[in-house]
Amino acid sequence: MPTLILTPRFTDDAQALWRAAGRLGWGVERLTTWRVPDVLRSVPDPVLYLETLFGPTLAEQFGLRLLEPATDWLPRLPDEFRKRRVSLTTLRAARQLAEPAFVKPPNDKSFPARVYAGPNLPDGYDEDGPVLVAEVVRWEKEFRCFVLDRQARALSVYLRDGELQRDNGFEASGAELAEAGAFVRAVLADGRVDLPRAAVLDVGVIAGRGWAVVEQNAAWGAGIYGCDPAEVLEVLRYAAVPA
Repeated sequence: MPTLILTPRFTDDAQALWRAAGRLGWGVERLTTWRVPDVLRSVPDPVLYLETLFGPTLAEQFGLRLLEPATDWLPRLPDEFRKRRVSLTTLRAARQLAEPAFVKPPNDKSFPARVYAGPNLPDGYDEDGPVLVAEVVRWEKEFRCFVLDRQARALSVYLRDGELQRDNGFEASGAELAEAGAFVRAVLADGRVDLPRAAVLDVGVIAGRGWAVVEQNAAWGAGIYGCDPAEVLEVLRYAAVPA
């Protein structure tokens, strides 16, 4: 049976996955430090749920490589799925932006993702590091979908009018989930959209424009919100591959 590997950091998501793994008969191990003890390095079929900052280092200790989106995945997405301007550039170049834009690192949280005027971007980061620069739009609601082999396995609303689902526990209606699921399936069915075997696809509704892809995230560190933790675990099984 697989063994779920959790970090020393206790979160509601990690606890939900712990309980689901127990119901499935999986083993569960929580690391006590950011170094993997020798006795765990040889665990058969480890399933990792990690934080972005230390994730790759911990995975390497298990002899695994974590699957992540390509840094230019969102800019390359077909326009009909993106519905806004997005480009990949460097932090240095983004500082020269004439208009405010939504700026974020592609695959980590090295600095907060939000709307910046170019000169107000944070200091102390690699000036030649990649950043995504997106047109400012208003998202009415956003949904998280865990995907395995281009099939949606778990879906949940995670943001509505700027408020996170985990902060107040709101739910989506059946009609909303059906619409979100239909859009996700359309994206997954399009051969122009490349995805790793296990991924998280965030989608939502842009005010005045309709359904669009927010971004792709790595499954191994994504928050689960209201997603079925047992289905999330199945996706996590394939979110890392031998290094």
